[in-house]
Amino acid sequence: MKITEIVLTPIAFRDPPLLNSAGVHEPWALRTIVEVHTDEGISGLGETYGDLGHLERSRSVVDSLIGLDVFALNEMHARVSAVLGGKAGQDKHGLTGKITAESTVDRVYSPFEVACLDIQGRALGRPVHDLLGGAVRSAVPYSAYLFYKWDGHPGAEPDEWGEAIDPAGIVAQATKMISRYGFGSIKLKGGVFPPEQEIEAIRALREAFPDHPLRLDPNAAWSSATSLKVAEELDGVLEYLEDPTPEISGMAEVAAKAPMPLATNMCVVAFEHLKPSVEQDAVQVLLSDHHYWGGLQRSRQLGMICQTFGIGLSMHSNSHLGISLAAMTHLAAATPNLNYACDTHYPWNAADEVVEPGVLSFVDGAVPVPVTPGLGVTLDRDALARMAENYVRCGITSRDDTGYMQKFDPSYERKRPRW
Repeated sequence: MKITEIVLTPIAFRDPPLLNSAGVHEPWALRTIVEVHTDEGISGLGETYGDLGHLERSRSVVDSLIGLDVFALNEMHARVSAVLGGKAGQDKHGLTGKITAESTVDRVYSPFEVACLDIQGRALGRPVHDLLGGAVRSAVPYSAYLFYKWDGHPGAEPDEWGEAIDPAGIVAQATKMISRYGFGSIKLKGGVFPPEQEIEAIRALREAFPDHPLRLDPNAAWSSATSLKVAEELDGVLEYLEDPTPEISGMAEVAAKAPMPLATNMCVVAFEHLKPSVEQDAVQVLLSDHHYWGGLQRSRQLGMICQTFGIGLSMHSNSHLGISLAAMTHLAAATPNLNYACDTHYPWNAADEVVEPGVLSFVDGAVPVPVTPGLGVTLDRDALARMAENYVRCGITSRDDTGYMQKFDPSYERKRPRW
């Protein structure tokens, strides 16, 4: 079954003013929808980042993939690597760690692999999770992903979620999200305010939700010393502490004394980072993400490596739509040792969707695993066209949380660690 055509469509969809250690989300989030067509009339879908640099790299490999068999995924990875020629990508926010030449290949390759697995599943009449070894769970739990945020983008009307810049606002946000989706665990994106304020917010969440596992992620905004102080203050409160401080060496220093596991999606983001991390025992929980670990099959390999070294496994998220949610759910369903609820931004972007409704839903905080062939989702062509027009009109070509923050606070600078 040969690839005859690949279509890349950059899109933009609405994003709230969510705060993090790099600044604040712009009004539009960017993604790229990948469609792979074959000579047998079966097509597959992938979803990936929308920043211009990544889009250009993705476009650069398309010609090399035409004519390739959709089952020849090792050859596909090799061709992507050959075209990119050892060049490393970059971004303006640094929220997913250092992008190496190796991880750049994996990031570009990933959506094409997902689309080919979608095609394989459709051709065989089997869901994608069957191609990954079979589902070990019928529903995948996700966590309530909380953010400090403004009530709306400056100059715009307040959004439905409202302001959350203090513990009361964070608890109100959690209450609304859990009431709507039924999530059984909670993650707070920190690194926005001084650590004392974020400790207070976590304690307020513990009081309001005494039985929900809690996580805090300051995106490397703290020094090792500050990280240890926070860890001591929240001993017995957090399920894990995510990326408190920069670099593998910094995480190892904190992990040696912290009373809870440390998790990351910043210091270990490529296979080449695993060896030094294991040697230093820097990370006890790894947040996988098929968008930058090279797709679904390589993420399953990552899961086996984590199992080998006794590293816990969860799943990272950034702003995404239904194709990614479907892929994440198939992967999590087929990864036996993924025992933590996964992250998802989906509630923040649920007002816009690029797939037809009726397949993906949250039931008691979990997404039932699709059982129809392939990913189980179908493009909504009208929505795709509308979001493609958004991309043309919005004027944003690369995510820049820091630059957007500086429009309203010129003195703001991205700094890691900040405290």
